[in-house]
Amino acid sequence: MLQALATLLVVHGLIHLLGFAKAFGLADLPQLTQPISPVFGGVWLSAAVLFLAAAAAVFAWPRGWWAIGAGAVMVSTPVIVAAWADAKYGMLVNVALFAAVIVGFAVQGPRSLRAEFEGDVDRALARTMPAAPITNSDLAPLPEPVRRYLQASGVVGRARVRNVHVRMHGRIRSGPGARWLTFNAEQYNFTDPPARLFYMSSSMFLVPVNVFHRYVGPAATMHVKAAGLVGLVDAAGEETTRSETVTLFNDMCVLAPATLIDPAIVWKPVDAEAVRARFTNAGQTIEAVLAFHHDGELANFWSDDRFQLSAAGKTMKRVRWSTPLGAYRSFGEVRLPSGGEARWHEAGADYAYIELTIDEVDYNVRSR
Repeated sequence: MLQALATLLVVHGLIHLLGFAKAFGLADLPQLTQPISPVFGGVWLSAAVLFLAAAAAVFAWPRGWWAIGAGAVMVSTPVIVAAWADAKYGMLVNVALFAAVIVGFAVQGPRSLRAEFEGDVDRALARTMPAAPITNSDLAPLPEPVRRYLQASGVVGRARVRNVHVRMHGRIRSGPGARWLTFNAEQYNFTDPPARLFYMSSSMFLVPVNVFHRYVGPAATMHVKAAGLVGLVDAAGEETTRSETVTLFNDMCVLAPATLIDPAIVWKPVDAEAVRARFTNAGQTIEAVLAFHHDGELANFWSDDRFQLSAAGKTMKRVRWSTPLGAYRSFGEVRLPSGGEARWHEAGADYAYIELTIDEVDYNVRSR
């Protein structure tokens, strides 16, 4: 989709160079039957430069390409009107690009879900403080499977985690028979105070779809918008917060195992390769079971305290949720799973609704 937009901007920009060439006699252009003055020739050139700059910004500055694109359309429209007999079809392209500009503003502009996400991240990063290293004595109170996991992850001797920044990609669907949608996501988790900020970008039938999970303080919300304008889901309340508490704890287990020394976690051994955990945050207490491989790697996580949102985004029901993991590799000096699924275990329908690959993990970042 971005490639198609950039291509349209480039082609439209190059066509505007014809008006500049006509005005200054740089080429024989019999298809342009109307005279173009040098002044308007300069405007044609300005529009061309702006369209080409907007095309480059689609990839180099995705947050602001729409501003350059809006300027290009504004400069282009008067010269198209002045050369209407020759350039009237260019107005159709301008209309299409202006619609793309509106969507770009809604998706990436100052009132977008993306802007809300980045604002929350910046405020939380400003509170990040230095952290002391983790020692073997910090691991001593943990059950043996958890202790092996943290040792295998390589967290001993590393700084305690104040925040973690993750980039990932994958695909998602709303049910076992639904169409898969690819996505890219960025996430920040914080430990003091606990917070989870997750932003996902996808598309459906070429329409951008963006998701923002926000868990700050005592409550969590989830907002989904199409084209940055149409609200598809606005989830909040007790069930949403409880679900996000499960996800927050899952993130701790999978993305930041160093945080499992947190006293807010109460552990109960199940056997040599499994433990039950009770985690409390902001008045919400959830339980989960962690299963490990014999070599110490976390193999799976499941909980009965998460709620499944209906495909229409209106109702929620409690369903067992699990995240089988694999493809362990090093992220800097820490070893983590780089791939996994999120699965619902409904009666008669056990299925993955997310498949993802973790691309980057950074700890204790100070700025975006």
